[in-house]
Amino acid sequence: MRRLFNILGFFIIACMLSTTTPAFATGDGNIDNGGGDMGQGNSQNKWSPGDDGVRITVIRASDEMPVSTPMDYTNKTIPENLLHFGKVSKIHYRNGANLAPKNGGYIYIKAKQPIPKIISSGSSTSNIEVIKSYFTDEQVIRSIASSSGIDFDTLTNGNYRLLLEPIAYFTFQGSKVGMTAHEAALYDQVLSGGLRSKMVSLTHQNLPLAMFLEKPDLGFPAWSGSSSDRVSNAQIISSLGLGIVRFKELPPPPPVESDAEYEYRTDTEVITSVFLSTGEQITPEDPAQVTFSVMGSSYTVTDIVIPEGDSQVVWFKWRTPRTPQMVTIHVSTSQGRLSQHTIQANIVDLDQNPPPNPTATDRNDSFKLPTLPSHPQKTTASWGVWSASWHANWVWISNWVWHGTGDGGGYWVDHGHWEDQGWWDYHWTSYIASLSATHTVKPDDKVPTASGKTMKSGYGIQMSVKTSLASNAPVSHITGAQHAVAYFPEFQYSTYWRLYDRITGGYQAAFELKPNKYSTYNRRVHFTPIWFPDGIYEPYTEIIDAWTPDGMLQVNVSDQILIKENLFSDWHIAPKK
Repeated sequence: MRRLFNILGFFIIACMLSTTTPAFATGDGNIDNGGGDMGQGNSQNKWSPGDDGVRITVIRASDEMPVSTPMDYTNKTIPENLLHFGKVSKIHYRNGANLAPKNGGYIYIKAKQPIPKIISSGSSTSNIEVIKSYFTDEQVIRSIASSSGIDFDTLTNGNYRLLLEPIAYFTFQGSKVGMTAHEAALYDQVLSGGLRSKMVSLTHQNLPLAMFLEKPDLGFPAWSGSSSDRVSNAQIISSLGLGIVRFKELPPPPPVESDAEYEYRTDTEVITSVFLSTGEQITPEDPAQVTFSVMGSSYTVTDIVIPEGDSQVVWFKWRTPRTPQMVTIHVSTSQGRLSQHTIQANIVDLDQNPPPNPTATDRNDSFKLPTLPSHPQKTTASWGVWSASWHANWVWISNWVWHGTGDGGGYWVDHGHWEDQGWWDYHWTSYIASLSATHTVKPDDKVPTASGKTMKSGYGIQMSVKTSLASNAPVSHITGAQHAVAYFPEFQYSTYWRLYDRITGGYQAAFELKPNKYSTYNRRVHFTPIWFPDGIYEPYTEIIDAWTPDGMLQVNVSDQILIKENLFSDWHIAPKK
């Protein structure tokens, strides 16, 4: 079979076979090993090696949006009564899709060229080179193109990527189910840990570690954690259970002044988090401590408990400095393994590129109305915290002693004692947060000829945003939205931007445009260009810096007015008397 594609950032965890297969795909293979023993199952909760598949979704690279219905490929014949969650990709879930359980009606594609084993187990391993070779084979890609309804040459022109997600088919509570790693994590949250308690080696170890990224792509981070430990729901949702196939080499990255891993805004309350994992249980008798050190101050998180072979996100809330700079955050722990020990944070000033002063003689004869951006947003977050309580189990420890009576007789007396041979019960508390917003754009109050949301070009518009952060988490876990940035069609929604002032803070934060220095009355307005053509004028706003332990929430909104004529038509020129 002829190979002609590259896989970049496609990182699959697999144990290498003793006889390796040559790799025909070009580019960086990003090979590593991982997985672990599957443990013991039973008739109600079990998985067999080979009962797997791959969900494939075509993604448009420019805006990271799915352009095909996800397709499930497998070698297996799937039972008609399979419980599943439909055809939803990891990006669909990231963009706000919810779990929708379905009974039966599962649509899948029986691969013409058998798919190699995807999910490793203790007794049955997969081969990374074989997997990579399969997903870079021309005939396989042609089959995917045909199934997706996208022309082969279009699919492979460099503008699209394939999002791969391993699927496991297994028995849970006596029913046959099928799900991706992301769906398993979401479902476990719904069950308050019920899936993990029965199928942890599959759903929280070998399935999510079957694929992950070495390099960030499509808005997903690279995975820097363990390739063999069990992982948490938050880690799976954020970083695991995906691979990405590219059909064009990545251009070399532009030179940067720093190797910052995180970017924050100046004078902003943020949350910085890491993952702490452990091979042995961490108990309340000897809890772990994680210390974050930044800019001469230290923040210590105490009383961390984690069950054996598990992990938890650990974070601290702090305020960034008022001036742009690079900040190094050092992280240390008393027990367990950290996902990061050093974090480079780039503190940036947003207020660096406001629009220039508009004038009455401005022209743009070549202007074409741009498409509204569809930049990535994250409107929901989920995380959790372990706690533990002692489960008493009193056991009588016998100590039989013979008591003689002097006449050859006697009796036995048990001088034993009660001993608590109990154990720690671990409890997972789940937290969620969601951010929503409304955007209002209207003619400025001083526009003399405005009618409702219709006005003439050249006048100013007022813009306001109202946000709502909903969460079941304590205040120490989250922040409300803190910044909003507006972009405009006359600048192709880039080049220049205008910042908002936060008028009210908290979880119901509200924003209005900063006063315009070119406004005679110091109004909170943006002036529409006098040359803007008649039709829809639609500003676009990104609301950012609502922080959680699961990262920053961001929501993007827009609103529009109607332009008819320009302000010159309001002028009347008469001869001098």
